[in-house]
Amino acid sequence: MSSLFFSCSSDLDFDQTKDLKLEPVFVANLAYFNVPATQLANSGDGQVLFDVQEFDAFKDKFFRDNLVKAELNFEIENTIVRAFTVDLVLMDTNNQILETDSYPIPAYSGTSNIIKYPTEVFENQRLDLLKKTVKIAFYVRMAPGPPLDQTSTGSLRLRSSATVYMVIE
Repeated sequence: MSSLFFSCSSDLDFDQTKDLKLEPVFVANLAYFNVPATQLANSGDGQVLFDVQEFDAFKDKFFRDNLVKAELNFEIENTIVRAFTVDLVLMDTNNQILETDSYPIPAYSGTSNIIKYPTEVFENQRLDLLKKTVKIAFYVRMAPGPPLDQTSTGSLRLRSSATVYMVIE
């Protein structure tokens, strides 16, 4: 019995790897909260709640150097009979405010009250500002309105995501 083997070959050009350009896109959850009306009990005057979170996404040099664009998306649902404003505050290492974005939320009136806000796009100088962010604060300001107590119904819910675009050469 005889065997026959054939082989093909070509010259490989490893210099082609110098032209390699990767452009990955990542989507991740940014923040979420769901505050029931019972936690906001008051006599009808305004009120402010806040939460500050560490944000270490830009500590990684590789990520910081290759990020070319970021988009933040926010959706807020209010089923409480009070209007609110949610302020997103970006802060640097010295707790200095870099940027504040405000999202007004109308009071619940019995119909769907889910608001999808326009995408916050961070490119160029605004992206440089975002890269300095080490803390994100959420301030929830309640407008004056009907009193809330331990029997009040509804909640204020925020969902947000981040889409990041990178270029790796």
